[in-house]
Amino acid sequence: MSAAHLEVTVRDGGQHVRLAGRWTLATTSLRAADLSAELGRVAAADTRWDCLDLEAIDSAGAMLLWRAWGRTLPVQLEIKPEHWRVFERIQTADHEPRPAVVPVSPLNGVIVVGSATIGVGRHLADFVGLIGQFALNLVHVIRFPADLPKREISANLYKSGVRAMPVTALVGFLIGVVLSYLSALQLKQFGADIFIVNIIGLGIVRELGPVLVAILVAGRSGSAMTAQLGVMRVTEEIDALSTMGVARGLRLIFPKVVALTIAMPLLTLWATAIALSGGMVSAQMQLDISYGFFFQTLPRVVPAANLWIGLAKGAVFGMFVALVACHFGLRVRPNTESLSSNTTAAVVTAITVVIILDSIFAIATRGIGIPG
Repeated sequence: MSAAHLEVTVRDGGQHVRLAGRWTLATTSLRAADLSAELGRVAAADTRWDCLDLEAIDSAGAMLLWRAWGRTLPVQLEIKPEHWRVFERIQTADHEPRPAVVPVSPLNGVIVVGSATIGVGRHLADFVGLIGQFALNLVHVIRFPADLPKREISANLYKSGVRAMPVTALVGFLIGVVLSYLSALQLKQFGADIFIVNIIGLGIVRELGPVLVAILVAGRSGSAMTAQLGVMRVTEEIDALSTMGVARGLRLIFPKVVALTIAMPLLTLWATAIALSGGMVSAQMQLDISYGFFFQTLPRVVPAANLWIGLAKGAVFGMFVALVACHFGLRVRPNTESLSSNTTAAVVTAITVVIILDSIFAIATRGIGIPG
């Protein structure tokens, strides 16, 4: 393999540079600095370049010459056609129009806020349209019960409900233990040990149980729903269903929303019971409150209305988590970047919606189930 080299001669009062050898990455990488210095010394406007003896040249060697020539082809250049095409590609790429630099303007902030507002408006419009489509599907199923997608609802109930029981039980038990332990530290100071039942009962049954389960389901089942619909968008399965005349709303969205609306109250009841058990165990260890006293006091200090409020929260939270997950899943574009960003947005938005709905519930039910 002959190394890249150049010969300089003076003819008729002008420089004549003859390039020979292989000007490739393998032969020029170790001598790139020396070759650039040599080329810089001989490069001039009237220099004649003879490249006919080049054995081979690639982009690395061509870039050395291109920089020495001042990023333009010399007037006096002799080169083979196949080597000329390498410089043509470099010249085309080097002279492509560069993106215009947008000047900083005081209105840029207004433009950003306006674009964000328009984006939120489009999300809300699409979300309202999704709710309307779900309502139409519900009316259709009521009129034609034979069209109810039983298998899809059953499968989603299993995936979103049954398979979520272990993690909700674990987290619920630990939350009950922690809440009971922290409450016991404060109640001991005032001799109000028996009021730990009130704190644990109201806190878990009315607030922590539904919200905790909703956040767990949003991160677990909500993200899975978004990813599933997103992958179907990427692989064009949703378009295939539309081509075959299958209603995507009835077969893809309706079962997920119905299943999660049914599963969430059950998961809330399950997590609440486990959390109360954890709080009861911790109360017995910290304050020596017997299990019998806990069971006797809990129904008296926590009216049944709180349980119904918690179950209602669970149903509403489940419906909206599923709707948000399906909304972002249908917005996925056919690329992996859109899939990941929409899955993340679905989880964040679902948790935010759960907190907003919980605030609305707290205001609407502030006079219900609170012992006087």
